[in-house]
Amino acid sequence: MRSAWDAPVRARSAAALGALVLGAALSACSDPGGPETAPPPRSTAGPTPSETPAPRTHPFTGERKGIGNPVLAVKVENTRPALPQSGVKDADIVYVEQVEGGETRLMAVYSSQLPERVGPVRSARISDLHILPQFGKPAFAFSGVQSKMKKYVRKAPVYDISQENAGGAYFRSGSKPIPYNLYADPEELLKKAPKAGEARDIGFRFGDAPPGGEPTRSFTARWPSASMGFTWSKKQRRWLASFGGRPDRAAEGGRLGGETVVIQYAKTTRSKFHDFLGNYTPLIKTTGSGRARVLRDGRSYDATWSRPSEKEGTTFTTADGAPMTFAPGQVWMVLVNDGRPRTP
Repeated sequence: MRSAWDAPVRARSAAALGALVLGAALSACSDPGGPETAPPPRSTAGPTPSETPAPRTHPFTGERKGIGNPVLAVKVENTRPALPQSGVKDADIVYVEQVEGGETRLMAVYSSQLPERVGPVRSARISDLHILPQFGKPAFAFSGVQSKMKKYVRKAPVYDISQENAGGAYFRSGSKPIPYNLYADPEELLKKAPKAGEARDIGFRFGDAPPGGEPTRSFTARWPSASMGFTWSKKQRRWLASFGGRPDRAAEGGRLGGETVVIQYAKTTRSKFHDFLGNYTPLIKTTGSGRARVLRDGRSYDATWSRPSEKEGTTFTTADGAPMTFAPGQVWMVLVNDGRPRTP
């Protein structure tokens, strides 16, 4: 039997219980540490691999110096009277191109670093204007062109800093006769092209050597009237160049040569230009696709090259379709006819 005292007690108990529940609810809603508003716990661990940005490297060399520098391309004589050449050893990329009479000429491309001088500087060729668009709008240094080719230079995506337009950056030096004694100061050349484009991706990939490859001590590239050899130096970890069977030395001392040498087989045809002797200027087709041989780390790899258009870079893949990686450092791009050496 309930007494009159039980009701007030139950009322007070219910009120107390209600206040307790209400207080707990209010506390839960206002507690900044509650599940609705609590910040996520801070981790003391380092960033995950996916959060760590890959270190930037130069797209021409795979190394970490000179990133973001402008691009300068210079035409350099590559015949016996011109040797030894200046500045070639400091280029990021060295193109070897066939010219009239089955001889060759270089196009040295600089960005990560500049030499004190480069040369002997010689005239440009039509194949240069097909190679250079992949670099964006680089500065292009040369001693001149055939009169019929000038309009093509004006239309090309390059800053023309030839001797005609940037004479103050050029000078004659040494005992070699004209035309083998013309040199240029790369820093002065770039002052003439202050808006030259920065280095960008041109398709090269750098990294550890892919599996496979054939142990190779040396390789010789041939043109109708010239040859260049590349011999692996385990001590220097690069391919040492030779010209016509003799060591190809730099004017600054030591041998020319690079960490990676690409033998790119490209169809060589006759252009509509020719020299004063009537020899037609070769036109090297560097767009499309074809075969290549890549030399790195004392081995040679069969590869395929592909360049869909002149504004795009050239990619290289192995026989199984994987990217053909280059060894970090200087790259030689040796352009030879796809087939026997020929004078078009």
